[in-house]
Amino acid sequence: MKRVLEGSHAVAEAVRLAKVQVISAYPITPQTHIVEILSQYCTNGTMKAKFLRVESEHSCMAALIGAQSVGVRTFTATSGQGLALMHELLHWAAGARLPIVMAEVNRALAPGWNIWVDQTDSLAQRDTGWIQMYCEDGQEVLDSTIQAFLLAETVNLPVMIVLDAFYLSHTYEPVDVPEPEEVDRFLPPFAPKFQLDTAQPCAFGSLVGPGDYMDMRYQIALAMDDALIRFGDVEDAFAALFNRRYGPVEAIDCADAEIIFITSGTVTSTCRLALQELRAQGEKAGILKIKLFRPFPVDRIRKELQAAKKIAVIDRNFSFGASGIFAQELRAALCNTPRHPVVFGYVAGIGGRDVTPELLKEIYWLTKNSEVPQKESIWMGIQEVKYAD
Repeated sequence: MKRVLEGSHAVAEAVRLAKVQVISAYPITPQTHIVEILSQYCTNGTMKAKFLRVESEHSCMAALIGAQSVGVRTFTATSGQGLALMHELLHWAAGARLPIVMAEVNRALAPGWNIWVDQTDSLAQRDTGWIQMYCEDGQEVLDSTIQAFLLAETVNLPVMIVLDAFYLSHTYEPVDVPEPEEVDRFLPPFAPKFQLDTAQPCAFGSLVGPGDYMDMRYQIALAMDDALIRFGDVEDAFAALFNRRYGPVEAIDCADAEIIFITSGTVTSTCRLALQELRAQGEKAGILKIKLFRPFPVDRIRKELQAAKKIAVIDRNFSFGASGIFAQELRAALCNTPRHPVVFGYVAGIGGRDVTPELLKEIYWLTKNSEVPQKESIWMGIQEVKYAD
């Protein structure tokens, strides 16, 4: 059924359809609309779920770790400072192999105090063991959230669904909302592989010696590798029912492209407009949209970029002392290939600053007219940036 939904409400509808049993949340802009509607659903009986009101995001994740450990399906949502406060518990959730699903609405980290979009909050959690999926529009948000539960419960790792603040979380658009019985065919009831059970007592989270600890971390690494394969299986099953798939990456006009934009999130939609104009001018440009950030789809990325001469990575984030984070990942993915495109890194849209088609076309021409990057990351729209001739 087609409905006009805010991106945040698309998340909430997916959680309702997934028949989540425990929701724990602390409200923080701009994710508040997600948990507001879920709290209403829990109150009016639309969902048969327990809604836990906690005093902080740290407590929120702690509560879900407890709930998930006894074998129920769980969900939460957060943003920015809230995700930063959760950081310690994110390690606990992944280390305990708990398939918690969380919507993360990208918000810039303070100071200065800022509620607008910036990917640094989620990317700062890239080493916690959470699968991360970045979404472009409301339909992808709803579909990815439903898929996240099956993927998480298949590999026993938590999943973070990431969406841009305001550009996506607070924007309304038509979304195809499946019927509950359709989702039931795709997503069976949660059957935990292990759980707290008084009839079969065992210890959880106890002290582990060096040898066993390293083996446990190796098992998480293997599970992440498996998640890359299982992601394809989940998408196949979803496409068979709903005729929609996204892939770990999406290649747009890349087959003959000499310069390829690397994008994630809503910047991709804007880049599609810029690409149309560049193609109309005869430019051999393309886009590679990265949806799956953890695990990082290295083989697919290498395949899609093998014929390009240059890539222009659009980072709505920055790792201080290094460069844009997606640019880092692309350099690492390509460095051991015998031939690879020159990687140009651009930082744009930090703290919610607009990324327009005009800016993206400027990035294209800067890339085309430069043999090599001027620096690891070129900040766009900053007065100190020195442009190539």
